[in-house]
Amino acid sequence: MLQIGYYVLAGILILVGMAGAVVPILPGVPLVFGGMLLAAWADHFQHIGAFTLIVLGVLAALALLVDFVSGVLGAKRVGASARALWGASIGMLVGFFFSLPGLLLGPFIGAVAGELSDGGRLEHATRVGVGTWIGLLFGTLAKLALCFTMLGVFALAFLV
Repeated sequence: MLQIGYYVLAGILILVGMAGAVVPILPGVPLVFGGMLLAAWADHFQHIGAFTLIVLGVLAALALLVDFVSGVLGAKRVGASARALWGASIGMLVGFFFSLPGLLLGPFIGAVAGELSDGGRLEHATRVGVGTWIGLLFGTLAKLALCFTMLGVFALAFLV
């Protein structure tokens, strides 16, 4: 009976983690990995062994790296200044406190403000903000794809 509880908790962690891959306020990738690790532990590692856990860990680390780097790469691609990159980072942190609109607009507003404070023109600053936002969007999609890959690897190893 306790083992079923562990599986249910693992499933909840994975589902919340998948939602967290899209909603940045939740630590999505660590929750997905933690749920899979809990399910493997509940099964006494009979289906999910060390190799599969290493593969899942590498995929999780890659998803975290993509999430961290994506916005910066988007901003750099359109010629953002260092202040714009800092502004986008600060905007993302402040945006956490304003729910979904803050999460969507915070990096954009931060990048634009940072670029303007560096002496950039409004047109260029707007391009930097859009580039940052597009980078974050692609990063989120890549992170979500890696989470689904983790789910596939886990399911395949568990069922085989």
